[in-house]
Amino acid sequence: MFLATRSRLFAIAYRMLGSVSDAEDILQDCFLRWQSVEQSEVRDPVGYLVRITSRLCLDHLKSARVRREEYPGEWLPEPILTDEPLDGLDHDVSVALLMALERLSPAERAAFLLHDVFDTPFAEISDLLDRSAASCRQLATRARKKVQDGKPKTPVAPGQSQALTEAFFRAAKAGDLDSLKHMLADDVQLISDGGGKAMAALNPIFGAAKVLRLLDGLARKYPDHSPTATRQCHLNGLPAMLSLEPEGILQATALEIEVGRISRIYVIRNPDKTRHLLSALTSDDLPKNEISPQIGG
Repeated sequence: MFLATRSRLFAIAYRMLGSVSDAEDILQDCFLRWQSVEQSEVRDPVGYLVRITSRLCLDHLKSARVRREEYPGEWLPEPILTDEPLDGLDHDVSVALLMALERLSPAERAAFLLHDVFDTPFAEISDLLDRSAASCRQLATRARKKVQDGKPKTPVAPGQSQALTEAFFRAAKAGDLDSLKHMLADDVQLISDGGGKAMAALNPIFGAAKVLRLLDGLARKYPDHSPTATRQCHLNGLPAMLSLEPEGILQATALEIEVGRISRIYVIRNPDKTRHLLSALTSDDLPKNEISPQIGG
């Protein structure tokens, strides 16, 4: 039963925590607890496993919130590859949405995800959170309003997003500001996460002019700083590029595109968050790409 439910449990844990490694740890703990109970006496095994996973995530979030308050620079969720369907995991796991979830309290996050994403009745959520069903409904309503801005506004055709991603990386590496100006939205934001372990901008960069200035400066500063390997892919449902930088850092850069222009640039350089993606660079299932800029370093 655990193996049959594992993908659903992982989807819950990943959305709750924004971390692949933490989600895997939660599932390992859930499995050990499942092994310790008399399974034949559990009337609703799936519901039981969902409750265990959710409770473990809630406990983890209490300590994770403290760690993230002390996190050096900007925090971005740990990226996950979504080139292949993962039992619906590639839906509603955009970086923007996961960042919006970070603004919720643990209880709000649990109520919203379990009800709106996983169709869990409020009566069951009530038992999990030790609150009334009406209170859980209010938590989900408040959370829903807070995360609306995190959802993609305009779907982009796969071919268009792939072409724009390739053009962006080519222009960024060459320092082609004229081309970049036509690709970036006026209110574009660039957010990079080094976790104190890799060079990255400590604060978000807002506006096309400032982002262009950064890209131009990096292209001039590192004219021959070419990555040793690159792959174009999708991370959290967004067109992205993986690049193994000369210093050994695996960089993941994802683009959010709205109305044909790049509105958000997410750069994850913290090696703890990209290590699990290293195998994707050698996978024959992903398209090769020979270009990649050094962003945020």
